[in-house]
Amino acid sequence: MHLVTAEEMRRLDRITIERLGIPAVALMENAGRAIAEEIIAFCNHRDGDGAAGDACQGTGAARYSSGPGHAGARAAGAAREEAAVPGAGTAESFGAVRTAAPKLLISGDAALMAGRAEDEHWLVLVGKGNNGGDGLVAARHLSEAGIAVSLLYAVSPESLTGEAAQQRDAAAAMGLPAAVYGGGRPDFAGYSGILDALLGTGAAGAPRGAYAELIAAANRSGKPVASADIPSGLNADTGETHEPCIQAALTVCLAFLKRGLLQYPGAGHAGRIVVRSIGIPSGLAREEGLSAYWLTPAVLEDVLGVDVSRRRAPDGHKGTYGHVLIAAGSLRMSGAGLIAARASLRTGCGLATWAVPGKLLPLLVGAAPELMLADAGGEADGTWNAAAAEEVLKLAGKKDVLAVGPGIGRFGDDKAWLQTIWEGADCPLVVDADALNILAECDYGTWQGRRTPVILTPHPGEMARLVGVSTKEVQRDRIGLALSYARERGVILVLKGAHTVIASPDGRLVVNTTGHPGMATGGSGDCLTGIIAGLLAQGLSGFQAAVFGVYLHGLAGERAALLRGDPVSVIASDIIEAL
Repeated sequence: MHLVTAEEMRRLDRITIERLGIPAVALMENAGRAIAEEIIAFCNHRDGDGAAGDACQGTGAARYSSGPGHAGARAAGAAREEAAVPGAGTAESFGAVRTAAPKLLISGDAALMAGRAEDEHWLVLVGKGNNGGDGLVAARHLSEAGIAVSLLYAVSPESLTGEAAQQRDAAAAMGLPAAVYGGGRPDFAGYSGILDALLGTGAAGAPRGAYAELIAAANRSGKPVASADIPSGLNADTGETHEPCIQAALTVCLAFLKRGLLQYPGAGHAGRIVVRSIGIPSGLAREEGLSAYWLTPAVLEDVLGVDVSRRRAPDGHKGTYGHVLIAAGSLRMSGAGLIAARASLRTGCGLATWAVPGKLLPLLVGAAPELMLADAGGEADGTWNAAAAEEVLKLAGKKDVLAVGPGIGRFGDDKAWLQTIWEGADCPLVVDADALNILAECDYGTWQGRRTPVILTPHPGEMARLVGVSTKEVQRDRIGLALSYARERGVILVLKGAHTVIASPDGRLVVNTTGHPGMATGGSGDCLTGIIAGLLAQGLSGFQAAVFGVYLHGLAGERAALLRGDPVSVIASDIIEAL
């Protein structure tokens, strides 16, 4: 599933109309109909488990859930793409419902309501752009399904142009009740839901005037709000939310998923996100060279070529699956190294060696029987020193990957220690935790170039130090920052957090949707370092290992939360055991 910016979406839309010859009005008709389908699904299941529409999927729908309150793994904050299920609420042709007896096939919008129409009255907030046109089409189909619909224009209907004006006229010809907002506080008491069709991806800056007033009123109403494409007031590229911004229960995203819907705070305003085809060929994004995706098993397999089953060769042995070296831990933070090393083993590498200052070795014997321990020198008090870098390089000589940083602390000449490892290690390098803080104080662009990949795994605070800005600035546009840093520095960047972003130097980008807030616990990041290292040892490329590692890490966190019964109880060791 591709992720697009607003500009990329406009380009794909324009190519579809001009090169492929699909009329703009047809795309708008498809968009509005898709929105209506999802609102109908929402209505039919609003008394269920909160995952409105799971059992009533429209043809060609791909679904992503970001909000709380969903059953099973969704309760732990899981995010999934779900394939359309023919016959689950719909048949292969749109709107077909088979009754039990007599055998009767009813086709059309009216068939979808299944007796709930009399309980529904939706208000459609209409803006003057194409987003408003989509809302007008949706209103027609909702009405045809038997739902009472009223229109409230943010501005004079006469200001609508092009395809939106055509839909204005069609709605009027159907006799849909309409009014123009005249200021004050609109009364939404008589409505069961609100469709936000005010501002689309072309809007810039904070909503103003009637738009701002209607957004604020919709949020105060207590009614469920469904947004067309994106919630009005949300930046489609960065996920920034202006004041005010719609707080949606459902967002029906059209054609391709917009980047801002996966970045907070925008993701927190979108509710349940459903991505629906509107007639723009799915392969067009690939043909146009777009290489940003939200992470699903299909993306892992079809785009990145990763075997998500992690099958083992019948004649494989421990040497087949690689040897990880992890230089991590100190007397005060030995657990960080242990977590990373255990995670690499649980991920499936054949062997793992944990290099620590020699003073620590007697204390760690038997901590994990499957691990090999190695003396990396260091100080008498169990801390690292610059000379230990040469010991690490000796140990790394026959290893398949080297991970450094978790729990090493800061020490004298630590910059020289890291530079020696960076320039001297011939195997792929994973850099995390304290090693990132050291790197932030180095001009590593002047260091000798590397022949093998480097993967950096910062959390937002570490990323802020790497680029010299505030954490708030990092969070303002995580995707844009990750892409630019990876390109400029020639590294694979894993920017951790809610919806971790993985960017490569060649411009590829993936946003993860597994995991949950319970994983915000000490050692979780060390676990991810070990997972990525373990995958690298098994022969995955740097980008493959980073993306698949993030996916598995989040998935294991979800499993751990289910096993524990409460995400709050999850600790890093639980994540390792759930791999």
